[in-house]
Amino acid sequence: MMNAREVLDRSTQQLVLFQFWSARSAACQQLSPILEKIVQQYPEQLCLAKVDCDQEQDLAIQFGVQSLPTVMMIKEGRPVDGFAGVESEQQILQRLAAYLPKPEDDLIAKAQLALTAGKAVEAYPLLAEALALAPSRVDIKLWLADTAVVLGQLSQAEKLLADIGLADQDAQFKAVLAKLELAQQATNTPEIQALEVQLAAAPSDNLLKEQLAVQYQAVLRSEDALALLLQILQHDLNFGQSKKIYLDILAALPKGDAVALQYRRKLYALLY
Repeated sequence: MMNAREVLDRSTQQLVLFQFWSARSAACQQLSPILEKIVQQYPEQLCLAKVDCDQEQDLAIQFGVQSLPTVMMIKEGRPVDGFAGVESEQQILQRLAAYLPKPEDDLIAKAQLALTAGKAVEAYPLLAEALALAPSRVDIKLWLADTAVVLGQLSQAEKLLADIGLADQDAQFKAVLAKLELAQQATNTPEIQALEVQLAAAPSDNLLKEQLAVQYQAVLRSEDALALLLQILQHDLNFGQSKKIYLDILAALPKGDAVALQYRRKLYALLY
């Protein structure tokens, strides 16, 4: 049990749930295990301090407690929320949402560890999942775009950056954009340019399409390669190595990759 000064001191480090209770109150007996369970789930973020109002009546009066149980949420030495009576675990968690780690933050932390270890292919699906949970968070879009560039998924990186408004185009945005532009320049090889010119002159030549798809994939332009291979397979499912190359590219893309999902569905529709 903490005194008021200890509660205020602790609240500079954690959110303190300051519970006023009495052993004689059935409602207090009902609420206490709910609070204890929540605090046990978030030991770094939350602290539970209990005041036995049968023993500390003056403290209850000092804090203006009018009924039991009463819970005050103290942060940085001042109340930020609170309630009287019994609330469900879900209701209390909703009150605490602003002070608890969000699921996407845990995914980001894991992705950052993977990136530090040079494992971008493991980081990518974690960041994609985080963005699905919080689609408006610009920081996640930037992390995902940066990881997409590392993996050669340049069109996806471009789409992610295009979705970021002018007000959020900070130094990190500009750094990822510059990285993307350099990668795009590196992927436009002389071999690719020559094959693109030939294909423009003979747009139905499946052999040229297959050769260009191989060149695209060599510089990790997976979406461009899959689009060409799909054209071939729509015309002839058994042309050359196109189906094998197509499947190999899908297998090489990171788990949860949007392009892989899209082109896997397109192949399935073509086959079945």
